[in-house]
Amino acid sequence: MDKPGDYNAVDALLDANVAKGFGDKPAFVDPARTLTYGELQVASNQVANMLCGLEIRREGRVAVLMYDTVDYPCVFWGAIRAGIVPVCINTLLKTDNYAYMLADSRVEALIISAPLLEIVRPLLKDMPLLKHIIVSGGDGSEYSDLNDLMEQASDEFETIATSGDETAFWLYSSGSTGAPKGVRHVHTSMEYVASNYGKEIIGIQHDDVCFSAAKLFFAYGLGASMAIPMSVGATTILLPERPTPEAVLNLFGIYNPTLFFGVPTLYTAMLASPDCKLENSSNRLRLCISAGEALPAEIGRCWEKTMETEIIDGIGSTEMLHVFLSNRPGEVRYGSSGREITGYKLRLADEDGHSVRDGDLGELLVSGGSAGDGYWNQRAKSRATFAGMWVHTGDKYTRDAEGYYYYCGRTDDMFKVSGRWVSPFEIEQALSVHPAVLEAAVVAQEDDQGLVKPKAYVVLNEGVCSDGLYEELKEHVKKEAGLWKYPRWVDFVDDLPKTATGKIQRFKLRA
Repeated sequence: MDKPGDYNAVDALLDANVAKGFGDKPAFVDPARTLTYGELQVASNQVANMLCGLEIRREGRVAVLMYDTVDYPCVFWGAIRAGIVPVCINTLLKTDNYAYMLADSRVEALIISAPLLEIVRPLLKDMPLLKHIIVSGGDGSEYSDLNDLMEQASDEFETIATSGDETAFWLYSSGSTGAPKGVRHVHTSMEYVASNYGKEIIGIQHDDVCFSAAKLFFAYGLGASMAIPMSVGATTILLPERPTPEAVLNLFGIYNPTLFFGVPTLYTAMLASPDCKLENSSNRLRLCISAGEALPAEIGRCWEKTMETEIIDGIGSTEMLHVFLSNRPGEVRYGSSGREITGYKLRLADEDGHSVRDGDLGELLVSGGSAGDGYWNQRAKSRATFAGMWVHTGDKYTRDAEGYYYYCGRTDDMFKVSGRWVSPFEIEQALSVHPAVLEAAVVAQEDDQGLVKPKAYVVLNEGVCSDGLYEELKEHVKKEAGLWKYPRWVDFVDDLPKTATGKIQRFKLRA
């Protein structure tokens, strides 16, 4: 993917499909509309002309705050075709979060789904650099309508000859450990992901139908719904609403996807649903994928037993755009994140930066062609994370002699008990196996003597009473994880603090 000369991602992932004869094939389907590859090509030309008509110049930025409908790829690829940078923003945040991101990214235009307008309206008067508000999918009142502007624009546009090393789009990190950071990704990154993960690991084919519960604003969802399927001319199903177990199973029945991209939180919730039965699955489902955070082994085994489809768990990051470490179909080891995949190099390093031996704990470092080009306006954090060819993930892992990696927790989440490292994830996995437990999070807390011990926050399954459970859970963890790892305190809670992408925010529990 060393393409420093003329290279625009829209040529490789959109126009190439039309050239191959896929112009009449559905590219994206939402509950209201279907968009073929040919229609997407035309729509992206219209968006490119629309943005240029608004005097947004090459390398200018536009915020994309939109639900997952067929309008999203039109806007995303239209901006990229014009050499303009779409900044993909989470649709599940609050007004203050949007104030931060819109000001931080200095976008000139905001393209927003109509139902989200009221959330951002109070801050728009304080955005002097934001010149244009464009509304998708409804009455924007005083603001311009996306479809009206597209209809007024020409459907012919000469794609800008960008460089492969030029910034194509931004994604904001999820904020699981603090304020989100804008990650800049270059034009070649999406094709790199599609080639090394989409084709090599999941074997994406043009007749696949992909459905990702992870949204397009999320790095995992962007790869699952756009980069990977578009690399071969496959079809993607989009769900604008929240991916509840009921909504996901409903789409399984309507569209029969062949590939499903989920996250551990959703797989857990689906298994807790009485409707999670084989007869309610897609009759063409050949593979399920999990990423976002580590998949508990018991959830993977239970899903495969229930739905008769294995889950290949892997790990990626916003900084690396997509999955770089993964299990393979037919070679799944539940409880592991799999093995290094083509196009990436991995190593585990100790606190001094030295590589560790198999079996020892270390921070996971990754090198590969989909790495971001740094954080926007965060020089110190960029230098700490993007260290030459290596990207620091902040994840602690061990590796076995066969090259399988086992997640132990975030660097900031690890702690020592009686002089020995404890992985919160290991205790959480042990708790999740107990039939009373829906999910759990573990953090460090000091006891009366100032010694660090594990504390657990536990969400129980519906209808389960917590009376007497503390002692039972304590003994259960001793048996499953180790005598010194049991939680000294257990708080039973209704839910756990999470990012919009489903990652547990342990720093909030520590606070």
